[in-house]
Amino acid sequence: MINRVVIFVMDSVGIGALPDAQNFGDCGVNTLGNISAATGGIHLENLQGLGLGNIEGIKGVTAVDNPLGAYGKAMEVSNGKDTTVGHWELVGLHVKKPLRTYPDGFPEDIISAFEEKIGRKILGNKAASGTEIIAELGQKHIETGYPIVYTSADSVFQIAAHEEIIPLDELYKMCEIARGLMMGEHAVARIIARPFIGEVGDFSRTANRRDYSLDPFGETLLDYGKKLGLDVIGIGKIEDIFNGKGITEAIHTKDNLDGIKQTIEYLKRDNKGIIFTNLVDFDAKYGHRRDAMGYKRALEEMDAKIPEVLEALKEDDIIIFTADHGNDPTYKGTDHTREYIPIVIYGKNIKEGVNIGIRRSFADIAKTIAEILNIPADIEGESFKALILK
Repeated sequence: MINRVVIFVMDSVGIGALPDAQNFGDCGVNTLGNISAATGGIHLENLQGLGLGNIEGIKGVTAVDNPLGAYGKAMEVSNGKDTTVGHWELVGLHVKKPLRTYPDGFPEDIISAFEEKIGRKILGNKAASGTEIIAELGQKHIETGYPIVYTSADSVFQIAAHEEIIPLDELYKMCEIARGLMMGEHAVARIIARPFIGEVGDFSRTANRRDYSLDPFGETLLDYGKKLGLDVIGIGKIEDIFNGKGITEAIHTKDNLDGIKQTIEYLKRDNKGIIFTNLVDFDAKYGHRRDAMGYKRALEEMDAKIPEVLEALKEDDIIIFTADHGNDPTYKGTDHTREYIPIVIYGKNIKEGVNIGIRRSFADIAKTIAEILNIPADIEGESFKALILK
């Protein structure tokens, strides 16, 4: 009997363009494969040993003769390629209508209402890379005290502010005001606080980011698990992505290594249900910044910690390594990329070397977990439990 499942999201680690990727402006994208090609190869021996390189069509990681886990990949049904859409599908929701985006900036009436409510003017109001717009407008922000408002190809309204100019509490209050405005016809997936520190020419974003998300539009695997009395533990930005819905306990993390450390700590505790971890650095620090070498190093750093994670698993635990979208650092622009996600499953009760094939939805992961943990859940997806359990 399985009592606990870990969903381990390697944020943005896509493994190749989906058949409809061209509809999203993504041709030839392959986050993992292109990183390997651009950096002289990537060494992920622990994930490789579990079966990552055995996934059909994967590039950058070679197959092994006797993988220790089960493996496959999944297509995305939802209309989008961002964090919210990907995570919601991972727990059983298909987002058919794309969430609102603002590639040309936010409407004047929204900005005017926001400025009136916060009692300040704003800077920016355009789609931009977060680090670039801070570099561009940081000095003016310090001089005026005006927050920097920007967006991206994702459904987001982001507010950047220097922690010494606009204190965190005030920045968070601004985000709550923006959340109230960006509802209904203007609803975006997330309002994001983007605090930074440093001096002109040497700004850096801090770990005090905070996301203010929409509630998922339906009940997810997490909600059903919580109603059944199971622990649903969110590590990293999971709590933010679901606006707290379906979460029984949460901890925010400083970086990938902290996320891994917290996962290990929770594995050592006496909990039962779901541990849901997101490692965001791949996406935020390297994918969006188009830093292939940094992305490679972060992946290898994570892989080196995999033995510690597996050692912390109990006899009745399962871990699923996966992703939520792609973010090919070798591709044009700074945005996410529409890709297959990997699925690698390991545990004492998991059959070795089983190929679960190409799944038609990320939600197959949710349906499988629901069946394994005996959670009655009216969610999307098709279970592959029968393929993987001994």
